[in-house]
Amino acid sequence: MEEADTEPPLVVVPGADPASRQLCFEWGPAEVLVCETRFGRGGGGDAAPGSSRVFVVRRDQDIYIQTLRKLFNESHGVFIGLQRCEEELAGKSRKAHLVQVSKNYRSVIRACMEDMHRAAAATRDPALHSQYSTQVSILSAMELIWNLCEILFVEAAAAGPLLLRLLDWIRLHVCDVDSMVREVLSSENPSKHKLFWNVVDVFVLQGRMDEARHLLSKEASANPTSMSMYKVLDDLMMKMPLGNTQTLTELELKWQHWHEECQRYLRDGTFASNPHMESICKILAGDENAMLEKKELLTTWYHFLVTRLLYSHPTVKPMELHFYAQSSMDLFLGEESSPEPLDTILMAAFEFELHQVIKECSIALSNWWFVAHLTDLLDHCKLLQSHNLYFGSNMREFLLLEYASGLFSHHSLWQLGVDYFDHCREYGRVYLELHIERIPLNTEQKALKVLRICEQRHMHEQVRSICKIMAMKALRNNRLGSALSWSIRAKDAAFATLISDRFLKDYCERGCFSDLDLIDNLGPSMLLSDRLTFLGKYREFHRLYGEKRFSEAAKLLLMLMTAHIAPCSFWMTLLTDALPLLEQKEVIFSAEQTYELMQCLEDLTAGKPDKKEGEPQLLRLMCDDDVETTKVEMLRLALARNLARVIVKEGTLEGS
Repeated sequence: MEEADTEPPLVVVPGADPASRQLCFEWGPAEVLVCETRFGRGGGGDAAPGSSRVFVVRRDQDIYIQTLRKLFNESHGVFIGLQRCEEELAGKSRKAHLVQVSKNYRSVIRACMEDMHRAAAATRDPALHSQYSTQVSILSAMELIWNLCEILFVEAAAAGPLLLRLLDWIRLHVCDVDSMVREVLSSENPSKHKLFWNVVDVFVLQGRMDEARHLLSKEASANPTSMSMYKVLDDLMMKMPLGNTQTLTELELKWQHWHEECQRYLRDGTFASNPHMESICKILAGDENAMLEKKELLTTWYHFLVTRLLYSHPTVKPMELHFYAQSSMDLFLGEESSPEPLDTILMAAFEFELHQVIKECSIALSNWWFVAHLTDLLDHCKLLQSHNLYFGSNMREFLLLEYASGLFSHHSLWQLGVDYFDHCREYGRVYLELHIERIPLNTEQKALKVLRICEQRHMHEQVRSICKIMAMKALRNNRLGSALSWSIRAKDAAFATLISDRFLKDYCERGCFSDLDLIDNLGPSMLLSDRLTFLGKYREFHRLYGEKRFSEAAKLLLMLMTAHIAPCSFWMTLLTDALPLLEQKEVIFSAEQTYELMQCLEDLTAGKPDKKEGEPQLLRLMCDDDVETTKVEMLRLALARNLARVIVKEGTLEGS
């Protein structure tokens, strides 16, 4: 919850007591503003508001953590790749692809976790260090859960390979003992180190036999008296049956034989003189009490579970896991400890309660990223097809919609949310339309991004809305060129007419046009409205006049008036523009054209209605306006002189 800088208009919660305090709120697209206002008594006895603060309550705070941006950005690429390739694959290649996608997601989590860990080590701010450390713990738990789901649901490992995958899972994620291992191995004489046997035990508990044997060889070299025991133990560890190269029946037979051999050495008292080696042999023989004595090295009940399976039930079947998981948790935690949320999630996974895993993760984790992407992957594995939510959408789509909605509350991550909505078939389009309208269009660059997204998806209403908003902003800032460009893009004839009038008004005031490049290149867009057509054609008249193409300019000017394209309020300006053409040495207007100009002048001074629009445009010239009266007299004189010149010229041509 963050304190807001300003206080927007807030709404009083119904039922609040206005005499003492008010709880106020204002909803946003992904957050709510909340404040509690205390009321006291002023000098006149009236209730007066006391001090209050406004708080922003966000539903997905992780979206705003800078160091998590890598998680959101890189996982987006993995997600899009999965949606595009899913239909092209089938059979074994499809399963292998899904496993690789899962690993890609895990590598993104791991990379983000390492970045967060480095940030925690680098910062000197205690609050930031605490925040980073918390995020490292959360990301670590996310990777742990995801990896287990990958083994059980995505890869769906069978008996035999299942145990090997679980061993890899434990070795990767139970890292609490790694520093101890490094300390012992980096010492000058590892076998004499006080933690030597702890490290050997860790290797055995994690099934890392080669590393355990390597360390024991150092002990045997340092203590020749234990050489015979070492050879027996080394032989047992070397012969331990594990691997993918044998059938399940062969593995069971070999393991049973090896297990009996371990028990025989214990009965014979082979290791009685060395408690450390005897403890290791008990673990190899599957003695649960011996394993639980190493509780501090195991650190977690699920580590104990995998060690227990390794030395007691190496051919465990997937559907038997829940029995061993529950008993392992009970044995490890005892009655004095209760399961944490992580324990509950892992137990649900071992029970193959997929929906319970998603539910518990939704409750326990601090954002929607994990459940949205995991559910999408599991849905591609065809594991969630039968589960629809009561309000119409399936679980995958619901979680993706929630995650994408959170992204839209961020000033830049909203662009990722667009793709997530695109891949929600049922409600994605509706959500996108609603959320994209709430994006603040702070800059033209951002508006163009949003516009391009809408145009690509044929969201015509949103395109028009964005263009109108940007046109209004530009108009308020007196940026007429930009406003006209946006209104043309919106195909808004009324707004284009309004802006065209502003251009014409500015021309009357300043004597020149702004944004000439835009007006010169209107092309077919000028047909959007009559006023815009007039603006484009009037600018073309000025261009022709500037190029001394007087005859073409005169025809265009006359057409603008006689075709009633020009607004009546602009007729005087057009007639005034005709003056230089009437005064040219060469006769430009013919007699017929001159008569038409005279008729236009008389219509203007008489205040006749605009025939095209059908509304009286009584724009009578003000009699007391000497300037306008002078213009009219000058026009009449110029038209009369031009008519005389034309008659003489035409008479001369006829006589010859």
